[in-house]
Amino acid sequence: MSDMIVKKTARRIRNLAAGLGMAAAAQLALPGAAYAVDIQTITSDGGIKFLLVEDYTVPLIALSFSFNGGHSQDAVGKEGTSELLTNMLDEGAGEMDSKSFQEALDDNGMRYRFSAGTDKFSGSVQVLKSDADRSFELLSLMLTNPRFDEEPIERMKATRMNSLRAEQTNPQSIAAKALRETLFDDHPYSRPGNGTLESMEAITRDDLIAYHKNVLARDNVVIGIVGAISPEEAAKVVDKVFGKLPEKANLKPVPDVTPAIGEEKAITFDTPQTVISLALPGLKRDDEDFYAAYVVNYILGGGSFSSRLYEEVREKRGLAYGAYSYLATYDSTGFTGIGTATRAERAQQTVDVVRNEITRLAEEGPTPEELEKAKKYIIGSYAISNLDTSGKIASVLTAIQTAKLGTDYIDQRGDYIGSVSLEDTKRVAKRLLDAEPTIITVGRASE
Repeated sequence: MSDMIVKKTARRIRNLAAGLGMAAAAQLALPGAAYAVDIQTITSDGGIKFLLVEDYTVPLIALSFSFNGGHSQDAVGKEGTSELLTNMLDEGAGEMDSKSFQEALDDNGMRYRFSAGTDKFSGSVQVLKSDADRSFELLSLMLTNPRFDEEPIERMKATRMNSLRAEQTNPQSIAAKALRETLFDDHPYSRPGNGTLESMEAITRDDLIAYHKNVLARDNVVIGIVGAISPEEAAKVVDKVFGKLPEKANLKPVPDVTPAIGEEKAITFDTPQTVISLALPGLKRDDEDFYAAYVVNYILGGGSFSSRLYEEVREKRGLAYGAYSYLATYDSTGFTGIGTATRAERAQQTVDVVRNEITRLAEEGPTPEELEKAKKYIIGSYAISNLDTSGKIASVLTAIQTAKLGTDYIDQRGDYIGSVSLEDTKRVAKRLLDAEPTIITVGRASE
C-alpha cells in the first residue's frame, strides 16, 4: 500500500477555522445535501471532461483527480519513483524554489495531498472559496511545472530510505512483500511500490521528469469537483490546473495476470506475534459478480465485528485481536485476501480455523440471515461513509469515472447490492473460496 503525503500546516488550519468556524473546518462537511447528489458532466473549453456537484452550504471547494499509472509505471530498478513524486510536487515549482514555494503554500488556506497506488497516481485539494484563485494557481504549478531540484530530491530520498529501513523490521511489511512476490512472480505487481533501498538510491531527477511526463497527461486524468462553484467557474479551474499538461500519456502496458494460489511460505522472524496472510482467487472491479463478491467478503471478514472470521478467531477462541478479509481489485487482476496475527504457538491453530471457515462458506454459502444483514449494512452505511463531506464526494466522483460506473451509480448502488440473491452468493463463494489458499506466515518458528 502506498504512503499518502498529506500537507496541512497549522496556518492552513487557522485559515479554514476562520472562514468556516471550528466545527466546519474540522469536518469540511456538506450536511444534508450529501445524501442527494446531483452530478453534472461538463467538458471545459480545453476539452477536459469532469464531474461536478454544486453545493453552496459552505464556501468550500473540493477537487479530486486521478491518473492511470501508479507503481506499475515505475521503471525496473527504479521502484518507488511514483512514491517519491508525491513528495516532490510541492518542493519547488515554476520560479519558486522549495523554501519559497512552501512559504507560498503556508500563506494560502489550501489543504492538499498526493498519493500513489498500484494502478493510480492521485491527488486532492480543499480550499475556501475566497482562497480559490491562488490555491488553484499553486496546484497548477505543482502538477504542470515542478522543479525537481537536486537538494529536495536528496532530502526526500533520505526520508523515504529511513522508512524503507523501518519496513525491513516490520513483520506486516515483510508479509506484504512476500505475498506480493508469491502471487505475482515477475509481473509489475510483484515489485515494491515503495521501492527498496537500492532502487530509491538509484532514482534520479531524469526519472522523476520521465514519470511525470509519461503519466500526468490530459487524456489520462479523471476529475471530480464539489462545492461552492458554478459549472463555468469549474471549467475555468480545470483548464487552469490541468490545461498545460501534455496532451497524451505514454503508459507501459500492464498485462493481465492470474495470481499464484496454493503456495505456502513461512518466514522466520523474531516478533511477539506471527503475522498471517492468505490469498484466494478474486476478480476485477468490472466483473459481473463484483456485487455478490462484495457481499460474500463482508460476511467472511469484511464486516469486522459481525463477520465469520472475527466470530470464530476472536470471539469464540481468543486466538487474535481480530481477523479480516478484503477484495483486492486491480486493473489487471484481483484476489481475495485474509489477514490476522497471533502468538507463534497458536499460529497453526489460527490458520486451521481460518481455512475451516473458508471451506465452510465455499461449500454452504451464506445463510439467508447473513445475506440480509450484510445487504442492509452495506446499503445503509454507504452515504455515511462516503457522502458526508465535500472531499469524500469528490473522491467518489473520481472513483465513478475510474471504474466506469456511470453518473447514476450513487442512486443505483443500493439496487445493485439489493438484487444480490442467496444463489448468487453461494455461486460466488464457491468461485472465490473453493481453492487451496496461498499462505504467508512471518514469525518465530514453532517449537
